[in-house]
Amino acid sequence: MKEFLVELTTTVPEDTDPAEVDRRRAAEAVRARELTAAGHLARLWRPVGELRSIGLWRAADEAELHEKVLGTLPLWPWMTAVVTAVQPHPNDPGGAGVTG
Repeated sequence: MKEFLVELTTTVPEDTDPAEVDRRRAAEAVRARELTAAGHLARLWRPVGELRSIGLWRAADEAELHEKVLGTLPLWPWMTAVVTAVQPHPNDPGGAGVTG
């Protein structure tokens, strides 16, 4: 699987019923756990003081990432995404490329 750094920002449309927002957020947590178990969501961070997330996601390619992974998130219709494909760096301290 390829890896992608994904920055997600959620903007709830005005006049959305708060109960609908709560329902989607609860469903989002469930779906995130499912995607983690399936190996698609590796890490997820929230920048301090901000209402957006940055995650390390995995998929066969960017089409799968959008269609079968991110597109299945309950909040997806309200999200904007910035996707960056990434690959291991030879000097990554956590990667196999570093030798002592």
